[in-house]
Amino acid sequence: MKKVVLILSVAVLTTVFISCKNNPDNHRDKEIVEDVPETQLSDTSVDLAWVDTKEIDPETQAEYLYITAFSGLSLREYGNLQSEKLARMPYGTKVKVLNAEKNTTMNVDGIKGGMNEVEFNHKKGFAFNGYLSKYFPPEGDISVKGYANELNRIFPEIVFTESTGGTASNPSNTETIVLPGAKWHEAFFTAQRLFDFPKEFNFPDPKGNNSETITDRKPKRGVWVSQLEITRKDNVLEKIEYVYKSKKFDSKVTIVKESGAMKISKTEEVK
Repeated sequence: MKKVVLILSVAVLTTVFISCKNNPDNHRDKEIVEDVPETQLSDTSVDLAWVDTKEIDPETQAEYLYITAFSGLSLREYGNLQSEKLARMPYGTKVKVLNAEKNTTMNVDGIKGGMNEVEFNHKKGFAFNGYLSKYFPPEGDISVKGYANELNRIFPEIVFTESTGGTASNPSNTETIVLPGAKWHEAFFTAQRLFDFPKEFNFPDPKGNNSETITDRKPKRGVWVSQLEITRKDNVLEKIEYVYKSKKFDSKVTIVKESGAMKISKTEEVK
């Protein structure tokens, strides 16, 4: 068993959930998360996330999923967003699923899902399954190839490819990872972490204009372009791209769905 993510609990982080409605198509619930700098992480009282060779407990047939929300996810007393918060489950933590909600009962920031009954740190409660994934999320400093290799230990169907191109004066490099069975929001959060594009960019709502561009409101010094480009058709996502341009290089992260899998690729060109 190899430890992949060691994330400690956040002591001063709070989450406010706005009421969810029964009809997810007509209402959009908000999960408001207040970010805390990683330097403030402390308290070792919570369970740590580990990668096991088996994600299903052979004795109980229990499923294990990972927290993908950067700021952590609330463990609630009951299966609704208004019930008491029992704990905050840190990013990367592996939780045991006791009862999975199969139906869509809510929409949180454009992510459809429901409340799974889970066990965390010897506590039982409920958590929004839109921020739970069978794929453990990447650490902040891991390479795409390194992340793919770690995933391959459990999911041999994961595909990673790398290619080079361009010219001698303007070389380019493309890295691609394919996640079979993943959803759009899972791919978005994975790409955001792997390729370090701004956390201020939220997962884009599938509903909206066929073409939309969201500009980084606080780009770093020396950055010419930093923006999210979304392509939709009939309120269904077709492509999400993060475009970055500076004096030294240009890069583009592209997320698309192909043959039931999410394909994430980044092409970087040196100027």
